[in-house]
Amino acid sequence: MGIFEPFRAIGYITIGVPFSVQRLGTETFVTVSVGKSWQIYNCAKLNLVLVGPQLPKKIRALASYRDYTFAAYGKDIAVFKRAHQVATWSRHTAKVNLLLLFGEHILSVDVDRNLFVWAFKGIEQNNAPIGHVMLEDKFSPTCLMHPDTYLNKVLLGSQEGSLQLWNISTKKKIYEFKGWKSSICCCVSSPALDVVAVGCADGKIHVHNIRYDEEIVTFTQSSRGAVTALSFSTDGQPLLASGGSSGVISIWNLEKKRLHSVIRGAHDSSVISLHFFANEPVLMSSSVDNSIKMWIFDTSDGDPRLLRFRSGHSAPPLCIRFYANGRHILSAGQDRAFRLFSVIQDQQSRELSQRNVTKRAKKLRVKEEEIKLKPVIAFDVAEIRERDWCNVVTCHMDTEQAYVWRLQNFVLGEHILKPCPENPTPVKTCAISACGNFAVLGTAGGWIERFNLQSGFSRGSYTDMSEENSCAHAGGVVGVACDSTNTIMISAGHHGDIKVWDFKACELKSRWEIGCSVVKIVYHRANGLLATVADDLVIRLFDVGALRMVRKFEGHTDRITDLCFSEDGKWLLSSSMDGSLRIWDVILARQIDAIHVDVSITALSLSPNMDVLATCHVDHNGVYLWVNQTMFSGASHVESYGSGKEIVNVKLPSVSKTEVSQDNDTSRPVMKPPRVTDISHTSLSDGQIPDLVTLSLLPKSQWQSLINLDIIKARNKPIEPPKKPEKAPFFLPSIPALSGEIIFQPSESTHEGKGEKTNEIKKSQRQVDAVASQFVQLLQLSTDTKSFSAFTDYIKSLSSSSLDMELRMLQIIDDDDQQEPDKRPEVHYIDLLLDYFIHEISCRNNFEFIQAVIRLFLKIHGETIRRQQKLQEKAQKLLEIQCSVWQRVDKLFQSTRCIVTFLSNSQF
Repeated sequence: MGIFEPFRAIGYITIGVPFSVQRLGTETFVTVSVGKSWQIYNCAKLNLVLVGPQLPKKIRALASYRDYTFAAYGKDIAVFKRAHQVATWSRHTAKVNLLLLFGEHILSVDVDRNLFVWAFKGIEQNNAPIGHVMLEDKFSPTCLMHPDTYLNKVLLGSQEGSLQLWNISTKKKIYEFKGWKSSICCCVSSPALDVVAVGCADGKIHVHNIRYDEEIVTFTQSSRGAVTALSFSTDGQPLLASGGSSGVISIWNLEKKRLHSVIRGAHDSSVISLHFFANEPVLMSSSVDNSIKMWIFDTSDGDPRLLRFRSGHSAPPLCIRFYANGRHILSAGQDRAFRLFSVIQDQQSRELSQRNVTKRAKKLRVKEEEIKLKPVIAFDVAEIRERDWCNVVTCHMDTEQAYVWRLQNFVLGEHILKPCPENPTPVKTCAISACGNFAVLGTAGGWIERFNLQSGFSRGSYTDMSEENSCAHAGGVVGVACDSTNTIMISAGHHGDIKVWDFKACELKSRWEIGCSVVKIVYHRANGLLATVADDLVIRLFDVGALRMVRKFEGHTDRITDLCFSEDGKWLLSSSMDGSLRIWDVILARQIDAIHVDVSITALSLSPNMDVLATCHVDHNGVYLWVNQTMFSGASHVESYGSGKEIVNVKLPSVSKTEVSQDNDTSRPVMKPPRVTDISHTSLSDGQIPDLVTLSLLPKSQWQSLINLDIIKARNKPIEPPKKPEKAPFFLPSIPALSGEIIFQPSESTHEGKGEKTNEIKKSQRQVDAVASQFVQLLQLSTDTKSFSAFTDYIKSLSSSSLDMELRMLQIIDDDDQQEPDKRPEVHYIDLLLDYFIHEISCRNNFEFIQAVIRLFLKIHGETIRRQQKLQEKAQKLLEIQCSVWQRVDKLFQSTRCIVTFLSNSQF
């Protein structure tokens, strides 16, 4: 186990597998694929309602029926009821590409032209297919559909361009349509009987009557590419929607046999699914660009408008940063989108608006991507001024100005920051001051300028007169940073020069050279340490106040992509293109953990609470979350994690939180777990539940008073001394013992010698009177009989003060005694009490009461246990059993605590 363990992935909406729509009652749900898992959205608001478990391979086809979900992955088909897998169908010998819900059956087709029929009624008893059809040679199936009212018949389209009608019951081909000399990509049934629409790879849509084998109408998409999705409207309007590989959705009027409208730029990539809702003017579409959109036809001209959508990055993110105390993540990707992801509630994730992009793109007849700002290469954020003005600054690829954003409204700000208008060069880096009032920008030409975020005006530039052109650096600026008090500003040049400036006066205070080109810098404001990454793959830490290098970390074998300090400044995290993530301890000056993933990390960010790590990876559109095990487990020793030479191979987090078994890896270091006493053999009482603890049912005040007994005594201490009574009784009562019984001193035998009696009194004057103390008697008897129930009932019946007195009577007061410590009766009784505590904790009985007694016992006899080796061993055994029992209980409550925390932080 490493410090960071995979948790889950966010930002995935759908991937290139057609979705499956089903209606349950009055609500409609859509099932989509997200790689190796699947998700179900409620179409009313497109909110996530269910996430399926992780599968071994990527999903290739989906189908759904009521509570059942069918997912084809590789050669197998997994059957789920809700989120639980109930069966796996494994009869195919090749990859399954197509699934079709066929009444109470599922049809599956693989690439080797095998068609199997499966029954999912009574699936728990039988997992074998009920039918098999072998398709003809030179027929590669690409689509599968069932024409309405055609009993037991399905229509299959092929890559060769032919269309075949098969009877599944008789396993015979009924008819073969000639085709249109182009590969068939999709096929869908229309509300009219015997009519289907066929989409081809040449961009043509054929509306065909399969009963008479006649062509009704043919449409040709204006955009180039294949027809990848089709859907007929069922609300009375004669409309046909088609999606192409270019992301354009075309709406065709079937009565007028012409184009009705075009949704240009509906998606950034190929459309994979279209679906008109039953009796509603609403069209739903999904695309490879990681988005689901719903369009409604309610405008006066009949053109559709965007009703609601869910989307993520359509290209890998470049920069990420935690925001709002770790509840949100800001992410900028290669798709020119700037997004805010919620770690807690998926519905709160959204894209920041770039002001009327859709309207401007529609007016100019261009794609929205061409209107958006170029990809963000660096950004900085300050939460302190979120309610006042713009609090985010972004630098964009090959852009000579920086842009500001207002996160309170999730929109692009009104100011544009343009450094050095006389000689504009692309802005490469930015930083916001700790007060949130200023932004510092560094350009590729070596220019550094400060701006006021509220007004957008320039507030001075940092120039070094010794440099050419009076710039801050001779080469490009790779990083800028500000301290917490606006006293200094640190900048780094590409040629390896680090400079410290006076923040207000914009004057150079000091500088030093690294000796090689600098790639990236990260500054920690609390401890004043500056981490630099050079092209020699070495991470150097500098004390800015002392102007000297204090740490040097080596270990990466490829380009270092990102750096991140922990909030307390004790850890430094670094990622590299070699696939490794390394954690360096700044205080110990060494590596404390390292993990290796299959896909290299391009950006990372650690939450302010240090509980979650977010990473981005090459060619992956999501953001991956890792949980810090040191925050949620009992392991507190850093030495238990990987050393400087050991790297643990870890798989990427999955969309589903369901644990995935990892393959045995010989490179995984073998760590010795802490020694825990096995308590599984301990007998339980009849009414006790395994792995749980049983409480004593005593009043809360009784066992809590044991903990706060000193406070109670101090509070109840008399203010005045006792007064002499006016009239004392003639007969004085006998003095009772601690147990409440009256003591009568037995008379000594007259025949005993006086000297023997004197010796006996001297021998026993330091010992506890066993006859007088029922506490000691019951303790010794319970130890001999191995049954502590009587002793437990006795101490539960004592008051807090009485129990405290009984424990204090076992104290060793005269340390100067020449008797050996091991033979002293007090040590013997303390040893018996430790055995009693070990037994009770192992049995998990009277848990809260025993905990209070142990606390009082250790407070009184802690010093005696520390001095005796035998007692130390018993105390260590008690600690191990205590940790083992509580860890089992704590593990059971962990899930509940997480749910309560999630609900308490959620906004509904």
